[in-house]
Amino acid sequence: MLANMGYVATPLKRALAMGLALALASLPARADDLADFNRAVEAAMNHHRVAAGYLRTENIDLAVLEIEGMRTAWAKVSTLPRPAAFRDEERYTATMLDIAARLIGATLVLNLGRTDVARESLDAIRKSLSELRRRNGVTVLADCILDANVSMDALFAHDKRPDWDSVAAGSESYRATLQRCDGLAGAMRDRAEFRRLIDGALASLAQVPKAVETRDGDLLHRLLIELRSFDHLLAFRYG
Repeated sequence: MLANMGYVATPLKRALAMGLALALASLPARADDLADFNRAVEAAMNHHRVAAGYLRTENIDLAVLEIEGMRTAWAKVSTLPRPAAFRDEERYTATMLDIAARLIGATLVLNLGRTDVARESLDAIRKSLSELRRRNGVTVLADCILDANVSMDALFAHDKRPDWDSVAAGSESYRATLQRCDGLAGAMRDRAEFRRLIDGALASLAQVPKAVETRDGDLLHRLLIELRSFDHLLAFRYG
């Protein structure tokens, strides 16, 4: 994976990666470490979400600070024993290394003003973590929110020139994914902010059948804008 990170492949970065690999390899897997791992990853991803928000508004200085905060938090993740749930030690180590390298790379490219490349790196980190968890049957809310974001992207593609049958199917798919996320939220499910976003999105989705039935493009556009706003906020807060 490091081969894909040409912009960070300096001797120093390679040395850091080798040191991290050795450290990870020396840590045993323990069956009771998954909760600690998830908490540490969530702490790192809090910085990730804020950095992604700053990058959307081209606020490079604050994005750099948050990415530096994530690098510090990720270093703590890397010191934890590999949870027994992650059975493939090689893939686990590769994922840890890839994320560490991408964080270094994101800082470097931001110093060059390349917010687009930094955004790609942050997106790749989110997807890499999700893939690691899914391959090992580890379920967290953030991965469901990622599924919801993908579903919303597909639905929003019908904003300008809707295929009404696809709109109907896509809205049902998105609704089912949001309801699945709602079920995964645990204690967070009762928090006012989470309820506002989930219930707001479901309320907008409830109006989509009317737009489909009447072939009302203006109504669909308004609903999709509302849904996109809820979708962005879900990703920013819980993704």
